[in-house]
Amino acid sequence: MEKDNFELVKDKEDKKRNYIFQKDGITKTTAIIVLVVLLILIIAVVFTSKFL
Repeated sequence: MEKDNFELVKDKEDKKRNYIFQKDGITKTTAIIVLVVLLILIIAVVFTSKFL
């Protein structure tokens, strides 16, 4: 396995094994969920800092 040649995003049709994310529905859904949770946490911190 090649250690230095890795890609950030891999297409579904590629047979490569060195990648971080794959272009499919699961990756997109997971990214959206993580971003929404992070935004909620940031908003909660901002509101908490205003009331304390």
